[in-house]
Amino acid sequence: MATKIIYTLTDEAPMLATYSFLPVIEAFASSAGVDVETRDISLAGRILALFPEHLTEEQRIGDALTELGELATTPEANIIKLPNISASMPQLKAAIKELQAQGYGLPDYPDDPQTDEERDVRARYDKVKGSAVNPVLREGNSDRRAPAAVKNYARKHPHSMGEWSPTSRTRVATMGADDFRSNEQSVVLRADDTLTIRHVAADGTQTVLKDGLKVLEGEVVDATVMRAAALEAFLREQVAKAAADDVLFSVHLKATMMKVSDPIIFGHVVKAFFPEVFEQYGADLAAAGLSPNNGLGAILDGLDALPNGAEIRAAFEKGLADGPRLAMVNSDKGITNLHVPSDVIVDASMPAMIRTSGHMWGPDGEEHDTLAVIPDSSYAGVYQAVIEDCQAHGAFDPTTMGSVPNVGLMAQKAEEYGSHDKTFEMDTAGRVEVVDGSGEVLMSHDVEAGDIWRACQTKDAPIRDWVKLAVTRARASATPAVFWLDETRAHDRNLIAKVEAYLPEHDTEGLDIRIMSPVEAAKLSVERIRRGEDTISVTGNVLRDYNTDLFPILELGTSAKMLSVVPLMNGGGLFETGAGGSAPKHVQQLVAEDYLRWDSLGEFLALAESLRHEAERGNARAGVLGDTLDRATGTLLDENKSPARRVGSIDNRGSHFWLARYWAQELAAQTEDEALAAIFTPVAEQLVAQSHAIDAELIAVQGKPADIGGYYRPDPEKAAAVMRPSATFNGILDALKR
Repeated sequence: MATKIIYTLTDEAPMLATYSFLPVIEAFASSAGVDVETRDISLAGRILALFPEHLTEEQRIGDALTELGELATTPEANIIKLPNISASMPQLKAAIKELQAQGYGLPDYPDDPQTDEERDVRARYDKVKGSAVNPVLREGNSDRRAPAAVKNYARKHPHSMGEWSPTSRTRVATMGADDFRSNEQSVVLRADDTLTIRHVAADGTQTVLKDGLKVLEGEVVDATVMRAAALEAFLREQVAKAAADDVLFSVHLKATMMKVSDPIIFGHVVKAFFPEVFEQYGADLAAAGLSPNNGLGAILDGLDALPNGAEIRAAFEKGLADGPRLAMVNSDKGITNLHVPSDVIVDASMPAMIRTSGHMWGPDGEEHDTLAVIPDSSYAGVYQAVIEDCQAHGAFDPTTMGSVPNVGLMAQKAEEYGSHDKTFEMDTAGRVEVVDGSGEVLMSHDVEAGDIWRACQTKDAPIRDWVKLAVTRARASATPAVFWLDETRAHDRNLIAKVEAYLPEHDTEGLDIRIMSPVEAAKLSVERIRRGEDTISVTGNVLRDYNTDLFPILELGTSAKMLSVVPLMNGGGLFETGAGGSAPKHVQQLVAEDYLRWDSLGEFLALAESLRHEAERGNARAGVLGDTLDRATGTLLDENKSPARRVGSIDNRGSHFWLARYWAQELAAQTEDEALAAIFTPVAEQLVAQSHAIDAELIAVQGKPADIGGYYRPDPEKAAAVMRPSATFNGILDALKR
């Protein structure tokens, strides 16, 4: 039977890798009657889809994200989703500028909209900021784990781990009071309803912040506030402590997924680090549209347009010299931890620091102990617990350590990651209330100007599905499962009650299922890791994100090698290609020397699961393709044919060739489907016979600049020419498709 897989076109390194790997997929899948279609959900593609009236008829593209969001609610869905840019404001503006230069008549982003038209333009652009993709597609909960082949490879070929010292001064600093966690309120809706969020001023004036907020019976709705005055005081204290302790100062936020709140918090950090600069020149910077929320880099880039720009630049340089040493993103280029909000994302930056002896890079290009500032205390304690374990027991050993797979509650924009349209920075003091349809106030917070208030929702059906998935995974893997929930937190108390109500609906006999606070769960997990034991972390949406970077980076050296399956609630499948980000540095290397280091292992793993999903729906041959692909992936790892790090070695394109060869050999050797073996026997023979020639063609192009025609929107012909340089390999694939 003919079936269909949707393969997403995204951004940066995964997008470029797709130009090389997709022809392999199409050629092999065609033998099983599996059609492979693409949908463009790249940042550039999503921008263009929003402004059809500004484009020529030839330039217009459909709204692929909305289309896939609708597909994800159907049983027919089979979507392979690659990492995409979660755009910060600097990235969004850079993409707009590039598209304009390519001839697309897009409007500029209005920083200070004055007309209805400008407000409409800004609202449209804001739809693609931050994590605009994942909440739309994730109509199911997350099952992320390290496949056996990947874990075995990591044990046989351990990645480097920095040594930890008991005298390490690295630690996490967090607020613990007056932050989102401590001010959280939570309710469970008694019936379907429509809520309103309003601001009530001191004089009784009411301003509706959001209305028409539809909720369902059993839904958990939370509201909380971070107090700006307390945040500012906390940050000033941490700057002083970093200086006094002579450690690097760093901040770790999620300015991409938490696209409204965290850039504001980031701006507070920039101001706290340069208090004298903003006291003296803050008005000048604001008048010029240079916001600390966009990072120090954006401010410095805009200073040349100011009459006193040189004076302000000197003031920033003095602030850098007088303050504590800043952690660096790139010490060679002077790019600090405060330059770009999206450069230091907590779920990637903290595990990397823990893996590297608790160090970050300093301005001198050397590693140093670090004060890691994570303002909100909701999950900061998890990282501190792991740091303390390393200080007490040393670095983890990848050759023996256990694993921490994850079952994550994320369906239907669950929890904090669905808060964007309900997050507000207060203009005036007063009170923010969440009111139900009858006028009853469900939750209320007193606020001051500058406070950051947010609400979020978690529907009951995803919670039920999450509990079911946790039990399913615990039984399938015979592994203890721990719900990371804290009874002292308002939202978690409501979830604990639901978990305790829904667990008896499933057969849990003989299973080890516990509920523990995130800090205690982290301590248990690392204790078991050191004994080589596995522990499933069953978490909410943010900890799903954090844990599926933290533990894989320690276990495997990267989170990109994780298998990420999302069983969609209505029967379809979403298969994500790991959690490795979109690797902008890899693109820079490709453009400079025609060498792409991106590892497509996540794509290999996701494709195998996607093919098996088609087998479950009746296409047995697709299942054979999936199983043989997994075996080929294991061979690829064992034979060390993954991308290396240096020009003149196998890169991303080379790994695709070797995977195709091993896959063809597995298909030729399998006995389940003799007709399929007959198709691939000559293909395997050709790939083996031509291995030397293909390898040589792939490596010959390396070492010189490559033109892909655009960063955010590469030219398809140029990108294909760069990513498919082996005429021999291309000919074999093209013949197979025919």
